Amino acid sequence: MFLISVLMRTVASAVRDQRGVALIEFAIVTPVLLLLGLGGLELANYVSANLRLSQIAMTVADNAGRVRTSIDEADVNELMIGAKKIGEPIGFAANGRIILSDLEQRTNVIGGAGTVTAANPNGYRQWIRWQRCAGALKSASSYGSPLDANGAAVIDIDSAVNADHGAVETKSLISGMGPSTNMISASSGTAVMVAEVVYVYQPIVPINYLGNLTIKRLQAFNVRQRTTYALRNDGARSGTSRSDCRLNLSAVPV
Repeated sequence: MFLISVLMRTVASAVRDQRGVALIEFAIVTPVLLLLGLGGLELANYVSANLRLSQIAMTVADNAGRVRTSIDEADVNELMIGAKKIGEPIGFAANGRIILSDLEQRTNVIGGAGTVTAANPNGYRQWIRWQRCAGALKSASSYGSPLDANGAAVIDIDSAVNADHGAVETKSLISGMGPSTNMISASSGTAVMVAEVVYVYQPIVPINYLGNLTIKRLQAFNVRQRTTYALRNDGARSGTSRSDCRLNLSAVPV
């Protein structure tokens, strides 16, 4: 009986003893609060990265459309430099890719008609006259590339076959660029600057809350005052001094 009485008193004392309760509660709650806090931080970083990528695409497409009279390889390089500067906080140059395309309306229906719209009553298909890229991420355009007379992608931007480095409109069968539900197309006698941005999201928290994400953004602006749409190379730039889509360089062309 004595042992039972001692045991009962010990148990009762332990039940009444509240020393260390706060410490135990803190130990239980802290990991939960930490996970919630880090998750919120990661979500904020993801939203910020999305906004920055949209800004990159919009800035490049808009400024490309603003270049007057004609556009040169040097102009494109400057646009890409600006894009990489905007993307510095998220490591865009090393983990992203920007693809700038000159989209125009074809002048005939060879190969079949395209989408008929108010701006394109004849259903002329679209074609990509030229395309330039920057960023170390290996990623091609989701909507096409300039095509040569054989219907193959133009790979030699030094080609002297024509003023468009070998690109011809008659082999293009695209109706525009962008999602099929909201496709971008150029009107007759003008061009649209289309900027695609692709970026592999870089988390800031060791725990990968969001998984492996690839973010894509698309922006387009009409050319305003340009009278010729071919991409010139008055400075005779070559190799890595141009924003050649065959190259995957994080450095800025000079």
